[in-house]
Order: sequence, then structure tokens, then C-alpha cells
Amino acid sequence: MADVIKLPSDGDPGSAKKRARPNTVDPGEEEQKRQRNVKQLAVLGAKNSSVKLLEELVFGAEEELLERLTEEVEDQTATLLVEDDEESGQSEDESEAHVQHQPARRAAWVDEDDELEEEVDMKHRYRRDLMKGDAEATMSKQKLQQRMREQFQKSMGGAPSWADSSLTKKKRKTADDDDEDEEEDDLLRRTGTFVASADSLSSGILRIKKCLHANNARPSEDRLTTVQFHPSAQVIMTAGLDQSVSLFQVDGKTNAKIQSIHLEKFPVHKAQFSRDGETVIATSLKNKMFYLYDMMEGRITPVHSVRGLNEARVKEFSVCPDGGNLLLTGTNGYLHLLTLKTKEVVRSMKMNGNASGVAFSPDGNKVFANSEEGEVYLWDLRNSRCLNRFPDDGCVRATSIATSPNGQYLACGSQAGVVNIYSQEACLNSANPRPLKAVMNLLTSATSLTFNPTSEILAIASRAEDEAIRLVHLPSLTVFSNFPLYKRKIIYRVSCLDFSPHSGFFSLANNKGHAPLFRLLHYKNF
Repeated sequence: MADVIKLPSDGDPGSAKKRARPNTVDPGEEEQKRQRNVKQLAVLGAKNSSVKLLEELVFGAEEELLERLTEEVEDQTATLLVEDDEESGQSEDESEAHVQHQPARRAAWVDEDDELEEEVDMKHRYRRDLMKGDAEATMSKQKLQQRMREQFQKSMGGAPSWADSSLTKKKRKTADDDDEDEEEDDLLRRTGTFVASADSLSSGILRIKKCLHANNARPSEDRLTTVQFHPSAQVIMTAGLDQSVSLFQVDGKTNAKIQSIHLEKFPVHKAQFSRDGETVIATSLKNKMFYLYDMMEGRITPVHSVRGLNEARVKEFSVCPDGGNLLLTGTNGYLHLLTLKTKEVVRSMKMNGNASGVAFSPDGNKVFANSEEGEVYLWDLRNSRCLNRFPDDGCVRATSIATSPNGQYLACGSQAGVVNIYSQEACLNSANPRPLKAVMNLLTSATSLTFNPTSEILAIASRAEDEAIRLVHLPSLTVFSNFPLYKRKIIYRVSCLDFSPHSGFFSLANNKGHAPLFRLLHYKNF
């Protein structure tokens, strides 16, 4: 190993000392080297000048070169900006593929038990409604989550926006932008009113909240037949076959009982407030007698007979808008106008077939009545003259009728469950009006129809089947998709419907003796 250089050992003190080099430089030789270096520098300087001249010819002067370089940098920057815009305008499929190629984040800790498929008992009372058959007595957690997700989306009318993924929201936003552009083009092609009132009720999903039963302080022991809100006070009345009439203070939380009266051997078929709200009129199933209850004095007055009334019983009636009269529904198509002051019949009207329902016009001068034969009659109460008569479209046997408070709509229910919604103006002037909408959401006879005070909602129901109730959005003539609640029995069979004076609450009477109460959140007042 001749090429190995041996380092001095640490133990040799003499090797650490620096040795002085002998001065062997010749001054003459140094001077000659210096002269030769000067000549070489002169030659290099001439060569550098020629190179510099060549550079100026090719690239230009230094200032021109800098300007050219600056322009190139600006061009490159503009090109990069264009490329960025093109990349931002990539299709959603490419963006989704890019997201999918991103590396998945690893969990910080993995539990081996999570990989085991745990079976859930579906016969529990909280999960029983999610079963689709006896074969699903047990279900895995993943399948149960999927089933609950499907049920939630069905009850909400689709997946809410907060549950959408970011990509889905981005796609929807792009689609909405395109729709907005199309709407702007449509706006430029037509004239008219473009701004809608912010106070109008929206269609689709109704903002509604379930409250404590209106008669929770005193549930009925038998089927309820009547529920009605007081025309001016925050009070609701219930009555039923348990021979009682009860009043409750409505607040949605406690609904305290105000008073309850018992009518001996008198199962109440129908009870209503008078127009001033001071009297309650109650009729029974098989009695000619009816009761008047004066709430201000606390006095119950039985009316055993009515002069001029040739009927075996007084069962169906309606309070006239003028407040002083009742319109009794008799047999064989008779309608009797009774005055409460003297308790006598002042005039009667006759139609073909038995009357199935009556409804007043907003001014109280006219009354609509439909017969079981499917015809609708329009009467003038001031002279008992028939103003119009027309067939209810497609109706074989009529069951109910109602008018909207604003005088715009007329609703007619049939035994087939179809509810025809007409324009009142067309019903006044046409011998064969066509319905604006035929609501076919009920499968059994439509026995109850009620408009809300703002004429934005029509409540329809049938007492022949559980949960057979729907709320119709009248401006769009569509049914609200979230009422009644999906697979939750809280309404049962409905015999009566009513809205509070300002539509803040909605209640109904059912066959279980309860009056379910709902808060309509769109309306601020009672």
C-alpha cells in the first residue's frame, strides 16, 4: 500500500511543530513572471472587447436586453393566468375524479370491534315502524342507518341542503345559476308583477309544530265530534259523545281547562259558538231539542221545540254570518232558516235529494248547498231564491262543502274522496263550471273541509280511515308533503277541523277523544 499516507501519531510531540520553509524565491524570476502576466492580461482584454461587441450585435445593448427580458416575464405571467382560468373551468367530472384520487386520511386508531356487524333488534317499540316484514326481525347497523336515512328523506320531501356533500352542493349551485339565467331571459320576454309578497305562505313544506293536545287537561271518554276556536278569545271548545262541552285556554304548553259542562242524556253531535262568541249552540243525534249555553251568565237553556219546524230531530246546523240566525239541515232536501231571538223558522228552501252540507258566502247573503245526488245549489237567503244550480264535476254522491273567507274558492267533497276546488265567481255565473283542481289524496269519503282565515290553506279529512287528512296550499293548488307525519299515528279518524282566528293554531277532533293541536309557524298571531 504505497499510496497510503500515514498520519503523525498523537504521541510524537515533534511532529506537531511547524517546519520553516527555506526562502528559495529568485527576485529576477519574479519580475519576469510579472511581465508575462501583464502581456497576457492585455491580450485577454482585447479578446473580451471583441466578445462584448459580438454580444451587442446578437443580443443588443444591456438596456435593450433588460427590456426584452421584462417583456418575456410579463408574457409568461399572462400565459399562466390563462392556464389557471382554464383549469378552474374544468368539468365537474374531472373535479370529482381529482377529489377521488386524493389520498385517504388514515384513522389515528382502529377498533377491531367496529368491523364486526352488530345485529339490532327491530322488534323494539322505537324501531318497529321501520320494519317492512317479519323477515326483518334483526338488521345490521349499516342497513338500519340506511333505512332511517330513507325514511327521513321521505318525510322531509327529499334530502335537506345541510346534508348534501360539497360536490353535490357545487353541482346544484351551478344548475341554479343556469336556471337563474333562464329566468332572467324569461323576465325580459314578459310584463306584469314580478315581486311577490314576502308574507305569502310557501308551498311544499309546511312549517308546523306538534303541541300538547288541546283537551289534554280533560280528554273525552268517547269520540269527539266537535272542535272549534273562539272567534275572539284564545279559547278552544271540544264536545263529543260523552255528553260534555269543555272550554280550554290555548297556549300550546299547558292548555288549561276553563270550564266543562255536562248535558244529561245528550250525546253532543255538533256544537258551535255564536258569532259574538257569547253563546254555545249544541245539538244531539236523535233529539229535536237543542241547548243554548250562555257563557257570560253561565246559564244553560234547553230549546224543546221550534215553531214552524216540521222535523223529527235537529242534528245538522250552521251559524249564519249575521249572528242572529241558524240554518238547519232537514230531511228530504229542506233547509230551514231559524231566528235565535224568537226560536221560530222564518223561511225554508227545498232541493232535490238530501242536503249533505252548506256553506255561506262571505257577506252572508248567499249560501251554497250540495245534495247527495251530486248537485250544488246557490241560494239567496234574503228571498229564498235559487240563483244557480250546477253538477259537481265527476261527483256521484256529495259528502261536504266549504267556502273560503275571501270569497275566492268553493270546495266540494265526494264519497270517492275527491275534493273539487272551484272559483266562486265561476259558480255564480256558469251553469257547468270546471274545477280549478281535483284533489285526489284521500282514498275514502271526504267528510270534513275547512279553509283557514287567510284562505291560503284548505284542510280536508275523512273519518273512515286513520290519518286520512291533508292540507292543501291554495295559491299553488298543491298538497303539503310533510303532513301528516310519516308512519306516526297521532291523528287517527277525524270528525272535525278548525283553524284559530289568525291561523296560528290548527286542531281537529278524533275518535280517540283527543284534540291534537298544531302550531303553524308561518303565522305569528293566534
